[in-house]
Amino acid sequence: MTEPLRILCTEILPWRLLKEQAEADLGFPIEFQEQDFITAQRTAAMSPESYDVYDQCFHNLDIVWHWRAIQPIDISRIETWDEMSGLARTVGTYGRRGVGDAPATRLFVQPDATLSENPTGQISMLPTVHNFDSFAINKDVSSVDVDRDVTSWSELLEPRWHGRVALVDEPAIGAFDLTMALVAARWMTVRDIGNMSVAEIDEMSGHAMELVQSGHLAPFWRRASEPVERFASGELAISSIWSPSVVTMKAMGLKVRQAYPEEGYRAWHGGLCLARHLDGGRLDMAYDWLNWFLDGWAGANMARQGYYISVPERIRAHLAPEEWDYWYDGKPAARDLPDPQGRIAIRAGEVRSGGSYRARSNHIAIWNTTMDEHNFLVRRWDEIIALAKSRGLRRRIS
Repeated sequence: MTEPLRILCTEILPWRLLKEQAEADLGFPIEFQEQDFITAQRTAAMSPESYDVYDQCFHNLDIVWHWRAIQPIDISRIETWDEMSGLARTVGTYGRRGVGDAPATRLFVQPDATLSENPTGQISMLPTVHNFDSFAINKDVSSVDVDRDVTSWSELLEPRWHGRVALVDEPAIGAFDLTMALVAARWMTVRDIGNMSVAEIDEMSGHAMELVQSGHLAPFWRRASEPVERFASGELAISSIWSPSVVTMKAMGLKVRQAYPEEGYRAWHGGLCLARHLDGGRLDMAYDWLNWFLDGWAGANMARQGYYISVPERIRAHLAPEEWDYWYDGKPAARDLPDPQGRIAIRAGEVRSGGSYRARSNHIAIWNTTMDEHNFLVRRWDEIIALAKSRGLRRRIS
């Protein structure tokens, strides 16, 4: 019996929706090893023999590349390489690049084994799913018109939401959401939000401590299911959010809307890496998975939870025209549209927050980033979370 292809991933990969179809199409079993962001990165770097493919984000790439836990990907073996979006392959393709770890900045493997945007025949990570995140507001507990009245990241600091504001507990994500709010509200300034100094991280964490102490911040969350449950209960009014959570809440009938902050989105880009031990038939299996993932079916399923794919034209045949119009072209939904489980999530006439893929991708403020002072950021973030725990502001919902 063929040993399964082992894929180390986070909840960004909706593998439960993909496993059956992938195994039927590929003809071999697949084992998914889902971990949270921080644990997955540690496993990827320290135990590369325990997995075959690493599914993560570009901002988490540096450490696994530094430890040579992964091997270069030969682009001649990627069937859709020439069809890939410029957002993934080049810097500054669209009108607003954003600062931080744009995927192209560490995409191509150079002859000296460093990573840069200079094209070569090898890449470090195959660009796949991506999105443009901000925060969501529960319109069921507020009369706010999100599109008209909520225009800035500073909304996270507004007193009207006191005690009902949540951030994601991931320093390379939550810290940027908070810093963009602090800068927008003129509570602090930073030279480069994508690469903050020790002093700037200290200032940000000081504000965070005060927000925890005052009770402005509600419990932090780590898994996407947590804000769903807490919005549904009425506990939260505003929170950092990921698109699958928004779609799930819409399917539940909650009136939740993602904000379109004038400062821009916090963007992220996922990808697939090959473990360093792969060769022969196991390496062939891994390339088969990479190519299947970008062939259309998987991307269409992920579009229904709000994710984009690096080869968008491949998914057209797998989406109804009305779905493409809503998710990618930013047009009003011509009819009720389903989520990946087939539940009605998008109501006829609704328009996606931020509009089309082109409009949203041109509105990036920062990419999820591992800064030069990331280790210091993590230590300060851990102190914030420890204080939140001591005040009952950290919980995990399984």
